[in-house]
Amino acid sequence: MKAVTWQGRRDVRVEDVPDPRIEEPTDAVIRITSTGLCGSDLHLYEVLTPFMTPGDILGHEPMGIVEEVGAAVPDLMAGDRVVVPFQIACGNCWMCLNSLPTQCETTQVTGEGMGAALFGYTRLYGAVPGAQAEYLRVPQAQFGPIKVPDGPPDDRFVYLSDVLPTAWQAVAYADVPQGGSIAVLGLGPIGDMACRIARLRGADRVFGVDLVPERLERARARGVQTYDLRDFDDEKALVAAIRDETDGRGPDAVIDAVGTEAHGSAAARLVQQAATLLPRKIAGPLAERFSVDRLAAVYTAIDLVRRGGTLSLVGVYGGTADPLPLLTMFDKQLQIRMGQANVRRWTDEILPHLTDEDPLGVEDFATHRVPLAEAPHAYEMFQRKQEGAVKVLMTP
Repeated sequence: MKAVTWQGRRDVRVEDVPDPRIEEPTDAVIRITSTGLCGSDLHLYEVLTPFMTPGDILGHEPMGIVEEVGAAVPDLMAGDRVVVPFQIACGNCWMCLNSLPTQCETTQVTGEGMGAALFGYTRLYGAVPGAQAEYLRVPQAQFGPIKVPDGPPDDRFVYLSDVLPTAWQAVAYADVPQGGSIAVLGLGPIGDMACRIARLRGADRVFGVDLVPERLERARARGVQTYDLRDFDDEKALVAAIRDETDGRGPDAVIDAVGTEAHGSAAARLVQQAATLLPRKIAGPLAERFSVDRLAAVYTAIDLVRRGGTLSLVGVYGGTADPLPLLTMFDKQLQIRMGQANVRRWTDEILPHLTDEDPLGVEDFATHRVPLAEAPHAYEMFQRKQEGAVKVLMTP
């Protein structure tokens, strides 16, 4: 089959790889009909390269048709239409039963000290072949796949794999009071969708911050009060502008949907780039002990949120040597929640909103739909924020 493989920093290729097959009774194999390109994939494209191996198959946002199931998968059959969550979880362990499938004790990558295995996401998360491919082996298929009805286009449901539950959890963790206010830093796919969900769930004021004109316009068109980072001399001026809209206090909650590759972190960026140029045998151990993030967004979030407010960190961070302003965080009595989305925890709440009325705008959420063969261009376009790319779907 054809699949998108990682070959090096900023080097992905579509290659022929072996077809997946049933290996365990709890496996299924699906034929992929749509698969997303995620901002998290861009971290593998450039920053997290020390944890990658040439030939790794990328991607973790698939949906498709079941081709084959193992003997221990009672609720799926060939021909079922499914969305596959990005994490691999059993549904039966203590963590899964307590709505934390991203910490699944059956698939935890204990050798790396990490949580549940993820599709297409480095050796830290199990080096499981990913979903930017024609077919996908799905472990723990007795729990993971979400059956969806035939008929509506893939765009109606494909975001259940990652975008929708990640944004939903970000807003749920933010715990905005009814009629309250929230700021979202970063208006890529997750930040954009988080703004929509915040409004759906009753936030009165939603502020969105980015520096890409197309992203700002998309959010503004859905009632978000937007701020272009380029219009401010520094972070303090941005914070002051939003505080002026919230009686001088700051919003009740702030979502950081940017993560480790934030703009405005020049020194950390140089360190990240230098690490990617080292041989992998050296870069991997160094990154595990001394990796740093670009923290401009999280620093802004800490400064911006009102005292007693909540920070919801949904952007991916991977640093182990990051300095945080703990004095400020303690003094402001901040609550902080973070982590990978627990997909199956939220899907039953989300599904009723994927109706013909489409209140979250999922059917026109993608800005680009491209054949799998164009994946190298799609990665470059998305990474460079060119051609108005906000969300890319690929079709095998």
